[in-house]
Amino acid sequence: MRISKWFSSMPARSSILGFLILIFIGTALLMLPVSSATGHQSLGFVDAVFTSTSASCVTGLVVVNTGTYLSKFGQIVVLVLIQVGGLGIMTMSTLFILMGGKKPGFTKRIILQDTFTNSKDYSIYSILKYVLVFTLIIEGIGAACLFFRFVHATSLQEAFYLSIFHSISAFCNAGFSLFYDSFTRYNQDWIFNLVISILIISGGIGFLVLAEVRRQFPFKRRTWSRCSLHTKVVLSSTIILLVVSTLIILLMEWDNTLASLSIPSRLLAAFFQGVSARTAGFNSIPIGNMANETLFFLILLMFIGASPGSCGGGIKVTTFTALIALGKSRLFGYERTSVFNRTIPEENISKAISILLISAVVVTIAIMAILMTELGEAAHPVSRGKFLELVFEVISAFGTVGLSTGITNGLSTAGKIIITFVMFIGRLGPLVVALAVSRRPDKSQYYFAEENIMVG
Repeated sequence: MRISKWFSSMPARSSILGFLILIFIGTALLMLPVSSATGHQSLGFVDAVFTSTSASCVTGLVVVNTGTYLSKFGQIVVLVLIQVGGLGIMTMSTLFILMGGKKPGFTKRIILQDTFTNSKDYSIYSILKYVLVFTLIIEGIGAACLFFRFVHATSLQEAFYLSIFHSISAFCNAGFSLFYDSFTRYNQDWIFNLVISILIISGGIGFLVLAEVRRQFPFKRRTWSRCSLHTKVVLSSTIILLVVSTLIILLMEWDNTLASLSIPSRLLAAFFQGVSARTAGFNSIPIGNMANETLFFLILLMFIGASPGSCGGGIKVTTFTALIALGKSRLFGYERTSVFNRTIPEENISKAISILLISAVVVTIAIMAILMTELGEAAHPVSRGKFLELVFEVISAFGTVGLSTGITNGLSTAGKIIITFVMFIGRLGPLVVALAVSRRPDKSQYYFAEENIMVG
């Protein structure tokens, strides 16, 4: 009874428990001998937990090559973890309850509404319908398009398998690939890159936005004005970030990782990496060979992440936009924060600031911890270059992105455990975790007298 009351008092705790159960099941399955390919040893506990967490949290960081080390059974386990983790364990459990003729509990309704929509007008059934229908349709269309690209190079059965795996991985923004070089071999294939990019963007803008875009289709002259502020912020921020990231990556890597490509292919590769960097984790150019300034820029993109209610991580583009709007309003002396001729409530601004601060604390602690485990007391000249690589790894895990400079499988056991925790926190959101472990505030709170301090 006490346990049930503890979970019902803070719905976020149910999400954490759901993901922990999913990770535990995935770990147990991946440790089985049948999950490893012939000639490879079974995954150890730490590597299995790492892989299961990475798949469940749709991150994409790997300590073993998914396509060669894992058997078909192991790959399917990873795929199921990606699909269930991408949609959210609470969505799947609620679906099973509805199929059994039972109504979802109050806790599940709150979690689903908070995860997939910012409006209480959406019923639990409409949310489930949108999530499942959009997922099946988009992943199905993506798999069909990819099938015609794979079928020319392999058998029908293998092409079918590859198309389904990569379509689900792309839509769920997981970043898992069955190719040892991710998508580097396809960096000049326009159709392949655009299909994967559309899948990533669709899974990264959130189901609420997809549902609203569907309702407004076909688009007319006044369609934009009828959209909600949330949809306007998500779509405009996503477009701006895609354009800016493409241009910056193109400029910084023109004579580096893009040098061997034709001019149109350079543009394609820069666009794909800009799409993937915020949450998906695929790469069509070698990340480890990128310039320092490009890696730092990718860190910023990974930290921002995708949109609320989506398969992506990070602090979310709406949080980033709200903070930018707050800075702009304060700079010009406005008391209220506004965007698109609408005022953002102070509650939203406070939440955005809280998310940024908690995320910064989580990332800082994780970076300090992994620097100690991987570098110890090594002098800077000896460990030169490792700092940026480890920071990149931590931010990639926090943003559930999955990009890496190639150091993941070389991490120590302690380092893998740290990255595993960061992936878990990044998927659920630092604010959700903080609320879940906190105690309910006392209703009889009192406030101390105010007194100013000098700030700035």
